[in-house]
Amino acid sequence: MNRLLNETSPYLLQHAENPVDWYPWGEEAFKKAKAEDKPVLLSVGYSTCHWCHVMAHESFEDLKVAEVLNREYVCVKVDKEERPDIDSIYMNVLTALTGSGGWPMTIIMDAAGNPFFAGTYFPKTGRYGIPGFIDLLEAVTEKWKTQKNDLIHSAQRITSHINARNEQGKDGVSSENHGGSLCENAVEYFKSAYDSKYGGFGGAPKFPSPHNLLFLMSYYKTAKDKDCLAMVEKTLEQMAKGGIFDHIGFGFSRYSTDDQWLVPHFEKMLYDNALLITAYTSAYEVTKNPLYKNVAEKIILYVKREMTHPDGGFYSAQDADSDGVEGKYYVFTPNEIVAALGEKEGNAFNEAYDITKRGNFEGKSIPNRINAPVFDAGFLDAKNKLYEYRKTRAALHKDDKILTAWNALMIPALSCASVVFGESGYLHMAEKAVDFIEKNLSENKSLLASWRDGRRSESGFLDDYAFYIYAQLKMYQATIDDRYLDRAKTLAQTAIADYFDNEDGGFFLSPKGGEELISRPKESYDGAMPSGNSVMAMNLILLHFLTGGREWEHALNKQIRFMNAQAGGVLGGHSFYLLSLLQKDFPGRKIIAVPADPSEKESVRLQLSGKGWAVILDRETDEYKRKDGKTTFYICENHVCRPPVNELD
Repeated sequence: MNRLLNETSPYLLQHAENPVDWYPWGEEAFKKAKAEDKPVLLSVGYSTCHWCHVMAHESFEDLKVAEVLNREYVCVKVDKEERPDIDSIYMNVLTALTGSGGWPMTIIMDAAGNPFFAGTYFPKTGRYGIPGFIDLLEAVTEKWKTQKNDLIHSAQRITSHINARNEQGKDGVSSENHGGSLCENAVEYFKSAYDSKYGGFGGAPKFPSPHNLLFLMSYYKTAKDKDCLAMVEKTLEQMAKGGIFDHIGFGFSRYSTDDQWLVPHFEKMLYDNALLITAYTSAYEVTKNPLYKNVAEKIILYVKREMTHPDGGFYSAQDADSDGVEGKYYVFTPNEIVAALGEKEGNAFNEAYDITKRGNFEGKSIPNRINAPVFDAGFLDAKNKLYEYRKTRAALHKDDKILTAWNALMIPALSCASVVFGESGYLHMAEKAVDFIEKNLSENKSLLASWRDGRRSESGFLDDYAFYIYAQLKMYQATIDDRYLDRAKTLAQTAIADYFDNEDGGFFLSPKGGEELISRPKESYDGAMPSGNSVMAMNLILLHFLTGGREWEHALNKQIRFMNAQAGGVLGGHSFYLLSLLQKDFPGRKIIAVPADPSEKESVRLQLSGKGWAVILDRETDEYKRKDGKTTFYICENHVCRPPVNELD
């Protein structure tokens, strides 16, 4: 056992029995590197990462590799999901030096944390043009011994370059009206990248990126651009038909390795499924197509039975590998299906879900409906039998840590589904998750990042605040319960105080006064998940919209200026931010209610729950008075207010 034995991260615990003398990130490792004049090898990954497993088995479990690492390096392991700040900093290094990123991430740096080498996966011995890990380690060791000063100077230059990149674009674009052209340009980009045959944007690999679809749906509603809705509908239908969707146990895998959504990278992430629930629910709300409701409800069922802690929080991910083989858990042969279902039903299922002798993935078949006219072929009882049969296989590893940020994406997905589908059970799931975070991941006005087995991290990051504030606001929208709005206000004040750059705008990923690293990035790119900065823009817009309070204007104006500058350079990479701009320019309906008597506030709340954004006043104001002494409703929509009425109808 090494020093990872007492960590809580499932990823670090996977490496606790390696012969490599791993350290967790911390002062001890860097003091040792300085004292012994050794470089630091940093390895970053996560517990459900297939290629992280491959590199672990090939190299980190190998005695020869371990001998080199232990003799010449100080080795540090980091779970990217527990330490997004470290991951972000060194991923910026990796992409700057190599042009691309990914995990496992391999960084070699000096004892001050300045990197001079960056890469991803390396096999133990070289092949296919990829250098072998041992060869790499020995080459760096030789250079460290003979040209150490050159490496250190190189590392310092790289750190300076990364920090200079962080400063770029901070002056921004001053005009708040710039958002209109940003949205229009982004729509044109998505149209040019759209795959009209299989949906989605660009070629393989294809990621769901549901916030792109949410932006296009919102643009359709405001600009009446039917092409936007058509792109969304085609993409949602083809993803549901593909193998990226688990037709047996439900839920979506992380991405498709091909352009038709057939062969997924089989790991399932909580954040993907949360955002996809929101996308399919929103599509149903717009179109009333039952396909979208069907898919959303199946994802929720998957989350409920496989990803939910007994106390209400949600686990992080499920692995791609079973018995060390990627996808083995999910694929079938025709004979297996017939044996589980019987000949008649088995043959019918095989035909319906493309289970063939030839197979569509390494000699076996991923169930899919890509070439079928409709998504759902029925077979509910058959799927239940196959689901139980599949559970007899070697179990998938589950990353059971609970992350505030990822849970905070599932909460609004469930609250939205509860309103749109009229299903109170979904709201109950969301409420239990909120209670879990408040009990285990919250301290007064602060949030923590992760929890597992009763142990929790020390501090939260911007995404924890941004996503959880948004979750509170969406819970408020669903329930009109003031405690959610009040909590959102409190946490937004903390986020502004601890993370906001008052001079140049934008929120830093880590708080002021936190651990001093080589860089303090502001992330704005909406990749697999929306960025914390994009979501904070939405939060500030909604808080200003709901409260009318001037307290949010300073941060909001600076945030828009900052984000406009960021979004202008990457047309398809800031869709959640553009969604927030549409919310600002087309805020939709808000109902202000003045109860006839304070005792009627709860009945008014129940009347307004599920009807959108609303505010219930405790008393009359100069602007909002009772009409005829009765409960009165003021209905405003897209900057226009109607005369007050006593009946919502």
